[in-house]
Amino acid sequence: MEHGFTWLSGFGWREPIATAVLVSVALVAFAALLRRRTLAVVDAINPENGMTIRNVGEIAVEGLSGLAEGVLGHGHERYVPLLATLFVYILVSNLLGLVPGFSPPSGHFQMTFGLGIVTFLAYNAYGMKEHGVWKYLQHFLGPVLFIAPLMLIIELFSHSFRPISLGIRLFANMDADHKVIALFTDLTHFGIPVAFYILGTFVSVVQAFVFTILTAIYISLAVAHDH
Repeated sequence: MEHGFTWLSGFGWREPIATAVLVSVALVAFAALLRRRTLAVVDAINPENGMTIRNVGEIAVEGLSGLAEGVLGHGHERYVPLLATLFVYILVSNLLGLVPGFSPPSGHFQMTFGLGIVTFLAYNAYGMKEHGVWKYLQHFLGPVLFIAPLMLIIELFSHSFRPISLGIRLFANMDADHKVIALFTDLTHFGIPVAFYILGTFVSVVQAFVFTILTAIYISLAVAHDH
């Protein structure tokens, strides 16, 4: 969301980077606290009462693990750390835009494109690890030799556009969402903005989910054995 004033406006054009670092530090601190609370648990089978840090962490891990299993099937556990990191980071970045005085990292294309690059490098690395470098690269040539040059061009364009499309999708949706909230907040300060904040929260969750599940699909395609 574009604000007349932001807490980190003193960083100038580096404000998106500063905000991204702020989100990262907050998540690392939360993870450290969650790890300490988890290691201190005596009876790990029984959940704690109420919405505690441990319960929030377990719900998030279980949900994202189920998502990974649904898309990737057997062996999905190895990809959960990446998918969980992307989901939580994007979700917190999106929700930060609902806090007055903050401009979310996901409202800047350079940041969302960077996340797309992470996905691009990750699924290609997983594919090469699963099949070997040469065998993985062979699927870019297609099944028929005489159309291999054409298939190579098509595949290169297709894969090269993926990080761009991921970045544009996330940036465009979040930028539009935050501008709408800012507009209605400026027009009327009571009642109506609450509905748009609820909608903004929903959009933030959906966009984090979409980015994560697309990443899982790309990984699934890269590691599949039926090219």
